[in-house]
Amino acid sequence: MKNFLFILIMGIYPAQQSWNLQQCLDYASTNHPLIKQATVNIKKNEHQISASKGMLLPSVDAAVNHSYSFGSSINQSNNQREALNTQYDQFIAQANLELFNWRNYLNISFSKLNKETNNFRLKQAQNEVKLNVVRTFFVYQNSKSWLDVLETQISGIEEQIKRTEKEVEIGSRSKSDVYDIRANLGTLQEQWVSAKNQRDTAKINLLNALALTEESVDFVMDNGDVLSLNNFDNSDFTKSLLEKNPAYQTVMAEINAQEKSVNVARAAYLPTLNASYSWSTFYNRSLGKNDVAINFSDQFTQNKNQSLFFGLNIPIFNKFQVKNNVEIAKLNVIYSNYDKELVINNLTQSINFIKAQFLNAQEKYQLLEANFENQKLSFQKSEEKYKEGLMDAYTFFVVRNNWLQANYNLINSKNEVIQQTELLKILELGLN
Repeated sequence: MKNFLFILIMGIYPAQQSWNLQQCLDYASTNHPLIKQATVNIKKNEHQISASKGMLLPSVDAAVNHSYSFGSSINQSNNQREALNTQYDQFIAQANLELFNWRNYLNISFSKLNKETNNFRLKQAQNEVKLNVVRTFFVYQNSKSWLDVLETQISGIEEQIKRTEKEVEIGSRSKSDVYDIRANLGTLQEQWVSAKNQRDTAKINLLNALALTEESVDFVMDNGDVLSLNNFDNSDFTKSLLEKNPAYQTVMAEINAQEKSVNVARAAYLPTLNASYSWSTFYNRSLGKNDVAINFSDQFTQNKNQSLFFGLNIPIFNKFQVKNNVEIAKLNVIYSNYDKELVINNLTQSINFIKAQFLNAQEKYQLLEANFENQKLSFQKSEEKYKEGLMDAYTFFVVRNNWLQANYNLINSKNEVIQQTELLKILELGLN
C-alpha cells in the first residue's frame, strides 16, 4: 500500500525532484522490469494451475457435417448400392473423460510448486534490485560529497588569492605566497573536472539501477544517525540470514519441483482409464430423383444414435521414452542440488563480506568521529596564526584543505556505515 501511495503521489506531483534512499527502494521494488517480469511469471503459473485442474474435467465437442456424394453409393432407403447423387448431413455431440490418469493429479502439484518457486524468485529479484540500488545510491552520494569538497576548496583558494594579493600590495605578504597558491589552483580544477564526471557517471548508474529515465530527479541523504547492530556475535547470524534469503528459498523450492517432476515422469508407466459418450444423427436424401425422401425432422429422430465407451490403456513399450524422461528428471534434481551448494557458498560469502565491511566501516567512523574535534581545533588555531601573520598562505592553504578532506572522510565513513547497515537490513528482512 505504501508503494502504491508513493507512486500515486509521484504521478500527481511530478514536480518533486528529490528522492531519499527509501523512496528509491520503494520505486525500484515495484517498477523495475525484473520485478515486473517476475510478477508476470507468477500470473502465468496461476493459469498453469488452472489448466492442470482443467485436465480433470471432461472435454465436450459438437460437430455438424454437410456433404454431397456423386456416383455409386449406398441407397439409405433399401441399403443397396446404386448410382446415386446424394446429400448427407450429420450432427454429432461427444464427451471424453479421463477417469484415471495419475499424471493429471501430479501436474497440479507440480504447477503449484512452480508458482511457489516463482514467488521466491520475485522476492529474490526485489532483493537483488534493492541491493544494487543501495550500492549505487551511496556511490553517488560519496561522489557528490567529494565534488562539494573540491568546489569549496576552489572557492576558498580563489578568495584566498584575492585576499593575499591585497596583502601583497600593502606589503604584509610576499609575492611568492600568491604564486604558491596559484600553483595549486590548476590541480584542484583538474580534480574538479574528474570529480564532476564521476558524479555524473554515478548518477547514470543509479538511474539505471532504478530503471528510471527522469534525469531531473536528484537523490539526497536523510539526516539519520549511524546505527549499531549487535547481533554479529550470534553463532547463527550467517545461517539465519542465509535460510531466510530468497535466493536460498528459491533453490530449495526448485529442488522440490524437480523431485515432483520425477514422479510426473514416472506416471507415464501407469495405465490410464478413459471414457467417452457420443450422440449423433443424420439426414440423407437423393438428388435428381423423383423418390420422395423422408422429411428432415423424421430422419433426425429416426437416425439418432448414442454410444458409451470405456477403455483401459496399459503402456508396455514406448521406445524407452519414459525411462529416459525419468532419468533426465533425476539428473535435474542432482543439478539443482549443486545449484543449492553454489547459492549457499555465494550467499555466505556475500553476508560475511557485508558483515566485515560494516564492522570495519563502523570502527573507522568511530575513530574519525573521535578525532574530528581535534582536527577542527587544529584548523582554528592555524587560521588564527595565518591572520596574525605567523603562518604563510601556502601552509594555511594545505591546513585548510586537510580540514576539508577530514570533513569529507568523516562523511564518507558515515555513508559507508549506513550503506552496510541498509544492505544488512535488506538481508535480514529476507522474505518479510
